Amino acid sequence: MTTIVGIRTKEGVVLGSDKRASKGFFIGSKITQKIASIDDTLAVAIAGQLSDAEYMIKVAKAERRLMELRRGFQLTVKESARLIANLAYSGLKNYQPYFVELIVAGVDREGGHIFAADMSGAITSEDFASSGSGSPIAYGVLESVYNKDITNEQAKEIATRAVSAAMERDPGSGNGIDVLVIPNLLIIKQEAMS
Repeated sequence: MTTIVGIRTKEGVVLGSDKRASKGFFIGSKITQKIASIDDTLAVAIAGQLSDAEYMIKVAKAERRLMELRRGFQLTVKESARLIANLAYSGLKNYQPYFVELIVAGVDREGGHIFAADMSGAITSEDFASSGSGSPIAYGVLESVYNKDITNEQAKEIATRAVSAAMERDPGSGNGIDVLVIPNLLIIKQEAMS
């Protein structure tokens, strides 16, 4: 029970989440970190069982680094999302599923990317995504205000509004909002050179 959102902008990507970790009707924690940074260009927002998500992210981080060392260059955001989705699928195939839904967000040479991944190993590329028990409410905000030309600053405000709206109606979401911005460094370098 949670609310996470991811938004692609013309300048990068933005992730947002609430901070409540619930165990049924009991609030287990009010300061849970649901956005995990993989590196400067990639992060994952977590909905579902926290222990499963933390394990998947730890393994994905190590596998990603190993693949990059072998290849000699970074994985794209799509390749990283596929790596995470493959981990989820392997759990499902082994009858030990990871009870998580993830939003993988990052920037690469092609710009910003948002991928929604679930426990079945499926990934979808989106302009914006939400997951968790508060996602139907968050989607209402996202769909009403999103456009492809928003900036990172505008997306921070939209993510905050979407999670805040979910926290008003969803008992599984609450206790504050975390927002992470990953700017597209290629755009920043091009602007600096101009």
